[in-house]
Amino acid sequence: MLPISPVSLLPLDLADATLIGRIWRDGPCVVAVRGGEVFDITASVSTVSELLERDNPLAFVRQAQGESLGQVAELLAQALAAPAGQPLLLAPCDLQAVKACGVTFAVSLLERVIEEQAGGNADKANTLRAALQATLGSDLSALKPGSDAAQRLKEQLQQRGAWSQYMEVGIGPDAEVFTKAQPMSSVGCGAQVGLLPASAWNNPEPEIVLAVNSRGEVLGATLGNDVNLRDIEGRSALLLGKAKDNNGSCAIGPFIRLFDDSFTIDTVRDAEVSLLIEGANDGFVLEGASFMREISRDPLDLVRQTAGQYHQYPDGFMLFLGTMFSPVKDRGAPGGGFTHHLGDRVTIASPALGALVNEVQHCDAIAPWQFGVRALYASLAQRGLL
Repeated sequence: MLPISPVSLLPLDLADATLIGRIWRDGPCVVAVRGGEVFDITASVSTVSELLERDNPLAFVRQAQGESLGQVAELLAQALAAPAGQPLLLAPCDLQAVKACGVTFAVSLLERVIEEQAGGNADKANTLRAALQATLGSDLSALKPGSDAAQRLKEQLQQRGAWSQYMEVGIGPDAEVFTKAQPMSSVGCGAQVGLLPASAWNNPEPEIVLAVNSRGEVLGATLGNDVNLRDIEGRSALLLGKAKDNNGSCAIGPFIRLFDDSFTIDTVRDAEVSLLIEGANDGFVLEGASFMREISRDPLDLVRQTAGQYHQYPDGFMLFLGTMFSPVKDRGAPGGGFTHHLGDRVTIASPALGALVNEVQHCDAIAPWQFGVRALYASLAQRGLL
């Protein structure tokens, strides 16, 4: 694998971007990136959650005073060189809940149904894929979830015994929204991500992640890797928590880009999210992409289905929007499909957001999550920042 250029982790239009994030300096610190320069603004705002609750976060970040830490490319070079278990660059969120939406693309819907019918057995995937495509006989991407046409297809599939709980959240009126990770548990760019050792069929999920405050206002976006254990979840949807919320199973970063005149929710709607997987020992390379224009539910609709009258998030939340990418390229036995090998390097990128890079290991072999909310407040108190 070739070395990573720190510049490749940054938005192409860095000079126009206003970024916020977190780094470790004797404790978590909030940083702002303006014109390519990094400023530690923790003395003005102690958490990213608090920052996003301001009346005008964009104006605040653009004006906040802080200690200059130099050019952001230099910071990223240091982050990439940091030892495993001692990250410099943290996930750019802190107290927020980490939520995720599943089955928001027609392609991923088909793969979820395959996982369910295969019972987590990757060897059955190819046969089931062909049979399901013949059975559905419909372009699912053309269906609007919750529409009359979607309801008619549901009734037809039920009559044929082909309905699925994944079909319900894929084309029904209600989106799948689940808790991906606990506040403070996500890892950042350059960190190791974790797989359950028991999983033999798994993959990364490259996604855009929205930053939303307690009022339901979408203020910016970043990149995320929702590490996915297909065999565990495929055995039963009730194992979703076991499949999704493990040590290091959620990566977010490198920075949150705040919305402004040049970067808006429409930029997210039109974004392309690319994925590169590089094997450490077998020379394996897999490239893919997820096109947000093909999402079946608008990002703001997903936000409305996550928070509102019935669900409140007083510290805000980060929302994974889902992916159309489900790798099927064989890695090993013919028909076995893709699964991670230890040491894989995963790069998730989008031009306006930069790139998120992580290395795959087992979740019990990487640094355990030990710095939670109590530790954060103890650290802030010790530094006189509360």
